[in-house]
Amino acid sequence: MPETIVIKGLELHFLHSKADTQGSLDMFEMTVQPQARMPVAHYHESWDETVYGLAGQMTFRVDDRDIGLAAGQTLHIPRGHVHAFRNDGPMPATCLVVLTPGVLGIDYFREVADLMAGDPPDLSRMPALMRRYGLVPVPPS
Repeated sequence: MPETIVIKGLELHFLHSKADTQGSLDMFEMTVQPQARMPVAHYHESWDETVYGLAGQMTFRVDDRDIGLAAGQTLHIPRGHVHAFRNDGPMPATCLVVLTPGVLGIDYFREVADLMAGDPPDLSRMPALMRRYGLVPVPPS
């Protein structure tokens, strides 16, 4: 089932998805290139997200707090908490992401990759795409 999806400065290597875990989890390794970020802060109502740092340093914005994540550190983001991430550093950062239960699946990331492939990408379609998969976009404050 391993599949790699590239979305601009992000690379997601799927290890498991809801399809092969009977909905118990989605798991992927994510590499974030320097100066790359999640463009839309969001929250999910139906799953929790746990992130384990493997290499480099990332910054997660959870609610209104910046939280650094380095190799060997973990971050748990319960459902309902607004979050986004970025890599402000000069080196790529890699983490393992586990979503429980497995509700999102891999198709969301395939569609985001297609949407972001445009030059320039049509970000106006992102909120509707996110909502369709259970992510709730939150405008910048």
